[in-house]
Amino acid sequence: MFVLHERLEADTIEVCDWPFSKVLLMNDATYPWLILVPRRDALRDFHDLAPEDRPAMMDEIDRASVALEDVFAPDKMNVAALGNMVPQLHVHVIARFTSDQAWPGPVWGVVEAKPYGEAALEKALDALRQSFA
Repeated sequence: MFVLHERLEADTIEVCDWPFSKVLLMNDATYPWLILVPRRDALRDFHDLAPEDRPAMMDEIDRASVALEDVFAPDKMNVAALGNMVPQLHVHVIARFTSDQAWPGPVWGVVEAKPYGEAALEKALDALRQSFA
């Protein structure tokens, strides 16, 4: 049975479920940042995906990237799967700007997360969900 890791539960806002993944928005308004979590039990790394699930994972990474590009018009998309803090397989899809505080380095540990305000969160979720449609 699929259970979302407690750290992801605490740090994100649920956007929706796609056929393969749960789509989450990182609660950090500094960077437009989606996280895709395959809704499968006990996945830790990409090689744990069943061969028949790999195309679905890639398709959903593409879909998330296109949505972030459509909504936020970033300079670059970053896609990463790290597991050092959260062992459950999850993929970060992050819209990056040459003007962001971490550019050109990684986003992790550069600035303290800035949680979304209510209006900004509603606007981001609405725009993303419209782009997904």
